[in-house]
Amino acid sequence: MSTTTNPAHDLGHRGEDLAADHLRAQGLRLLSRNWRGAAGELDLVATDGSALVVCEVKTRSADDHGTPAEAVTEDKARHIRNATQEWLRHYGVTLPVRYDVLAVLWPAGGKPRLEHLRGAFR
Repeated sequence: MSTTTNPAHDLGHRGEDLAADHLRAQGLRLLSRNWRGAAGELDLVATDGSALVVCEVKTRSADDHGTPAEAVTEDKARHIRNATQEWLRHYGVTLPVRYDVLAVLWPAGGKPRLEHLRGAFR
């Protein structure tokens, strides 16, 4: 077992924890976290009771190369939609789907800022 850590992975995990807490505080119920299927991975899958809310979490320590939300390209959105279809089939869920992006900017030594973009793509 390696004793080294991956700072980017650790930052991403902390961002996902923050995003999951935010969703719960908004009244959503978390159904899956880091769900993996043949079509790809879904960061957070939740429900608000009437819709399935699929959340892509992007965490960055700086926005020198663009904001965290800008990292969700059309290609990434297509992969998320495909993985969502697989998730829906796997669990037999027929709820309407909303795709959100939770963008976390968390500077080293600073406080995180979370932006929740509801319906960020279709």
